Amino acid sequence: MRKILAGLSLALMPAALFAQASPVTVTSSIQAVKEVVDARGVKSRTLVAPTTVLPATPIVVWINYKNAGATPANNFVINNPVPSGVNFTGLGENSEWGVVSVDGGKSFGPLASLKITNPDKSVRAALAQDVTHVRWTFAKPIPANGSGKLSFYAVVK
Repeated sequence: MRKILAGLSLALMPAALFAQASPVTVTSSIQAVKEVVDARGVKSRTLVAPTTVLPATPIVVWINYKNAGATPANNFVINNPVPSGVNFTGLGENSEWGVVSVDGGKSFGPLASLKITNPDKSVRAALAQDVTHVRWTFAKPIPANGSGKLSFYAVVK
């Protein structure tokens, strides 16, 4: 078995871009997706705190934010690099306003609109495993003492 949880957890620290002196804090955590079978043989999935993750383990990356300030936080953006030890598989919570990057965070957009230029200069549609960053731009201010969470899905390489 290969334990990669410690390195994966450290790699999940999001990079939040916001106005200087912002009172918004951003933290991240992961949960593994575990398939369980009940007494009747019905399969379902549940989220668990991982202790050991192996290649091909699906995970959910949670990004929690909280405005500890007395006033709303305007124009807030969260950029979260996708850890090198996982492949992005999709957006989770609040996916309708999340966008991705396949060029190291230089440009962002819906995955279906992004392209990859191959070494031979041919161009192809970007795939989920090409995603390097996830970004959420808050259309509304985060209220004073407001909080929430965002997520994306990945699978351990």
